[in-house]
Amino acid sequence: MNLEIIKAIDALLQAPQRIVIVPHKNPDGDAVGSTLALCHYLNNLGQQATVIAPNDFPNFLKWLPKSEEIVIFEKDASTAKELIANATVIFTLDFNHLGRIGQLQPHLEAATATFVMIDHHQEPADYAHIMYSDVSMSSTCEMVFNVLEGLNGLDRITPEIAICLYTGIMTDTGSFKYASTSSRTHTVAAKLIEKGANNSLAHHKVYDTNSPSRLHLLGCALKNMVILEEFSTAYITLSQEELDANNFKKGDTEGFVNYGLTLDGIVFAVIFIENKEEGIIKISLRSEGDFSVNEFARAHFNGGGHNNASGGRSEMSLEETTAYFTSLLPAYKDQLNK
Repeated sequence: MNLEIIKAIDALLQAPQRIVIVPHKNPDGDAVGSTLALCHYLNNLGQQATVIAPNDFPNFLKWLPKSEEIVIFEKDASTAKELIANATVIFTLDFNHLGRIGQLQPHLEAATATFVMIDHHQEPADYAHIMYSDVSMSSTCEMVFNVLEGLNGLDRITPEIAICLYTGIMTDTGSFKYASTSSRTHTVAAKLIEKGANNSLAHHKVYDTNSPSRLHLLGCALKNMVILEEFSTAYITLSQEELDANNFKKGDTEGFVNYGLTLDGIVFAVIFIENKEEGIIKISLRSEGDFSVNEFARAHFNGGGHNNASGGRSEMSLEETTAYFTSLLPAYKDQLNK
């Protein structure tokens, strides 16, 4: 990574700082793992660091060390506002635009702290004073490892830091199967295991602690799957009624979209999830090969992300959204059927 970025971060940490570390709204394994790992590291250096998340995160991540100390803005806004107002440094991890942090946005925009961005998504905004942005990276957790390495901090990686980083890399690479997984990614994972990350525990806690209701919801999702062979596409819908009937909890639909890509000949998979409280349809998009779901999401669903994994949203009804989505596919037929 760029030596100037390391020098700038190192210079910040030479003095005592009041540090806030922020992940994106609806934080996933990479967001939670990277922010917790950095928080552990900074606190072990003697810095005063706190993670503030816009909203809650899935139960399958709440075993990570000190995850219970994350300040959830939706639950404790007064504490979060005070910490942000008094912060001298704010790290933003796993997102690159302040529009990704929900109700936290105006408070970060008003902050006087020095901002440090560490992120691997496309088209970063320019709010950060120090920006480590690399779309080729597997995960923000791998990038945090690079930062610690650049700071000569590998000897300071504790088992707690190691398991947080390993979990984030594991989840954001689909257990190391996505194209963004490089030989370096595997090297980093190996080093984290050497530092005390229990890889089998991470897999068990994330993937093997399902509730019966989540598996019932998965069954509902798979039953709803629509396969459009002409466009090498499959999509899933879940209505609010179906979510409620299956006792939906945050994180329960994590990974559902990937089932479409397990079908032979399918290169584009999407899930549409109704959220009546927010009045939107949440959309997750995945692809294999060269088809860019990032460009598709940006063009049609107010979203974006990576070439093969992106998100978006729609303010139309579930039925209108899927009809609109289907109407778009003929224009992409040649790309989808390469």
